[in-house]
Amino acid sequence: MPGKVFDVLNEVVVDRGSNPYLSKIECYEHDRLITKVQGDGVIVATPTGSTAYSTAAGGSMVHPNVPCMLFTPICPHSLSFRPVILPDSAKLELKIPEDARSNAWVSFDGKRRQQLSRGDSVRIYMSEHPLPTVNKSDQTGDWFHSLVRCLNWNDRLEQKAL
Repeated sequence: MPGKVFDVLNEVVVDRGSNPYLSKIECYEHDRLITKVQGDGVIVATPTGSTAYSTAAGGSMVHPNVPCMLFTPICPHSLSFRPVILPDSAKLELKIPEDARSNAWVSFDGKRRQQLSRGDSVRIYMSEHPLPTVNKSDQTGDWFHSLVRCLNWNDRLEQKAL
């Protein structure tokens, strides 16, 4: 949808949908080609969204106070293609090239799923107005507590002394 703007809290996902071919997605940062995704797709997440789909795909969990975007490939067709963290000043464009085998799909926070045809692109950038959060005690303590409570982060039995 040319010119359509979506506000996203967690992530933007561009993926292959139900087609059997790898996605081919050209990724630009400030109009420079930085890589071509060949795999099931790519996730661009905010720190708030970093503990969801991006983490499940192998991305880092990022504290909400860190001004950044997470760029996480989904099942890439290369073992060397690892997730990266970009500064909040990054201006991304994810484009389906004309020579892609098939179309792709984009979703915004898991909703408003739309097809991207060859030649279509999605531009992604951080808002100049960050979303304030409400905390029970302090932001860092609350964040770590939620990681343990919701994800059982590093929750295991301790080794006993010899």
